Amino acid sequence: MTTFEQYFLWTALPYASFLLLIAGLVWRYRSDQYGWTSRSSQWNESRILRWSSPLFHFGILFVAAGHVMGLLVPKDWTQAVGIPEHVYHLMAVIPGTAAGLMTLVGLGGLLYRRFVVTSVRLATTTNDKIMYVLLVLPICLGAWATISTQLFGGSHGYDYRETISPWLRSILLLDPQPELMADVPLIFKLHIAAALLLFAIWPFTRLVHVVSAPVGYVTRPYVVYRSRAGATATTVAHRGWTPVRTQGTGNQGADDLTPSQGA
Repeated sequence: MTTFEQYFLWTALPYASFLLLIAGLVWRYRSDQYGWTSRSSQWNESRILRWSSPLFHFGILFVAAGHVMGLLVPKDWTQAVGIPEHVYHLMAVIPGTAAGLMTLVGLGGLLYRRFVVTSVRLATTTNDKIMYVLLVLPICLGAWATISTQLFGGSHGYDYRETISPWLRSILLLDPQPELMADVPLIFKLHIAAALLLFAIWPFTRLVHVVSAPVGYVTRPYVVYRSRAGATATTVAHRGWTPVRTQGTGNQGADDLTPSQGA
């Protein structure tokens, strides 16, 4: 491994990525709470969104859970509770492949909708396009890594828990060991580098909504709409939509459109 790859890709880049992720989230929360949203485009198109969004979101959640288990849980721990390597490999590959397929199919639907459906494409910003490129890269590279090494790379595939997992834990423990990445297959290296770039731009895109949970939504009181005190209105029954003269405090002379009460 060259010195550049060892110290830039597997030491400097992870810390820069995580620093931007954390600092960016704090900055975004403090300066742009009203923009902390996925900017829903459901009103532009809902038929494709109805199936592609759940597939993608549930799939990526399962994929993320698999990554957490595989990268942060040491190999010694699973062996200590009696899970042999072959069984662990099957437990990781079979559900992981299903979750990956869900993610890819859902992502395909979202991309088709985003760039083919005219109304949604017109609402797509340059920021969105950059985000989609950096989102697609690690997902597709990860899918190819799974297919090429875990499914068709032998009975046990590539044991990333001997190299990638301890490397990541060393980064999180502030004791980087970039030499662990020396013999990692190229496809895994590309997948990791693309994921780090995605984390770096995460807070500055619509992906920021991922770190929010609508916990208070279920207990939030209903929004109650009340008319202004003292305001009165006269409605003229007529077919279709008719202009109505609204009278009352603060609204004298204001015209509004209301549905008529006629047949």
